[in-house]
Amino acid sequence: MEKKYTALLCDDSAVVRKMLRHILNESPVGTVFEAIDGNQAVEMYRLHRPDIVFMDIVMPGKTGIQALSEIRAHDPSARVVMASSTGTSKNLKAAIDSGAVDFIQKPFEREAVLKLIRRILEGEWE
Repeated sequence: MEKKYTALLCDDSAVVRKMLRHILNESPVGTVFEAIDGNQAVEMYRLHRPDIVFMDIVMPGKTGIQALSEIRAHDPSARVVMASSTGTSKNLKAAIDSGAVDFIQKPFEREAVLKLIRRILEGEWE
C-alpha cells in the first residue's frame, strides 16, 4: 500500500512526537509535520493542511484547545484528535465542543492509534 496521507503532530514533548511518529510509520501516513506548541500548530496547519492532526491539550503559550479552535475556524473540516495525559471529563468536553473528532489518552497504545487513524480516514484508504 502506498502511503499518501499527511499528519501534523503537535506536542511540546519531543519524546511524545517521536513515539507517535514511529506508530504512524505503520499507517498510510507518508508525510508527518511537527509542531512544538499551539502557535506553531496553527501555522503548520495553514501551510500544509494535513489529513489528520494529533494535538496535545496542555502546552505552553497557546493551548491545544485554543489551537484547535483557530484551526477549525480556518478549516471547519479539519480532523483533529486531541491527546492528553490528564484525560478529565472537562478536557474531553472542551475538546469536543471545540470541534475535535476524537480524544486519545497518553501514553499512546500502538493499536489504539492505528485503529483511530483507520476510523477517521475510513473510506479513504484500504
